[in-house]
Amino acid sequence: MKLNRETGLLEGVVYYATDHCDERPVDVQPSLMVIHAMSLPPGQFGALDVVDFFQGKLDIEKHPYYRQLSGVRVSAHCWIRRHGEIVQFVPFHRRAWHAGVSRFAHRSNVNDFSIGIELEGTETSDFTEVQYQQLSELLSVLRLNYPELTQAPVVGHSDVAPCRKTDPGLGFDWSRLVV
Repeated sequence: MKLNRETGLLEGVVYYATDHCDERPVDVQPSLMVIHAMSLPPGQFGALDVVDFFQGKLDIEKHPYYRQLSGVRVSAHCWIRRHGEIVQFVPFHRRAWHAGVSRFAHRSNVNDFSIGIELEGTETSDFTEVQYQQLSELLSVLRLNYPELTQAPVVGHSDVAPCRKTDPGLGFDWSRLVV
């Protein structure tokens, strides 16, 4: 896995550009990595509805659950699918809209200083071996390319928005991360 620092994109990875992102604040570099879990519809794997959702193209009539997502504008830097494919939505130097109202280490607006990585899954599902492998490799590549990430914490969405979020959940085995 290789990262093009100029573009902020992983080489050889499918990239779906989204406008659900913007520039980071001036002089702010990523210094935190946040792990999420998401599938659409929840608990159903293999579809590309997450891609549509992050691009603002989700057909809310396709599934009853989607009605509550109408008008929601979110994204992540990457999504790691169950079979290990990495999909990128936002260049790493830009701010993805993944953490929402959030706080970490006495700093609010976690999106400003973090990289958001979604895993295809739910708060209660186990993740696949290949997802852990890809996530570990991605974290290593990010640490190599962004000095502020060298010693940066890797946390869950539940750690930065504990009153709102529970992902990646009990199915995520933190001891499986190798970075």
